[in-house]
Amino acid sequence: MGQAKPFRATALIVEDDLMQREMLSLLLEESGYDVIQCESAEAAERVLDKSAGTLCLLLTDVQLAGRMTGVELAHVAKDRNPKLDIVVTSGRPLMQPLPNGAKFWAKPWAPLDVLREAEIAQLS
Repeated sequence: MGQAKPFRATALIVEDDLMQREMLSLLLEESGYDVIQCESAEAAERVLDKSAGTLCLLLTDVQLAGRMTGVELAHVAKDRNPKLDIVVTSGRPLMQPLPNGAKFWAKPWAPLDVLREAEIAQLS
């Protein structure tokens, strides 16, 4: 008989800057998350189609590769999983409304912010 794997929270990172995406992934993996990385909102939307209910955390930049913005992705994600913890980041002021409960972080954010958010999302 196989042993059950312990539950690991899953985070979706959507960032077109490879270095930032890798840093976020590393921080979250160190916090006990499984991480799915995407460069575009369109790729992330395909992940949401398959796995929205299993995700605990979405971290997305506003400006992404492709046609959809991170803000638009946040709305799609919240529709598919209302309990999902969502953080949208940008180096510019946010001009569009976020879905209820989503957070905005101005860049540069601190790694400690990511670790705190990871802890909050796992408790939700």
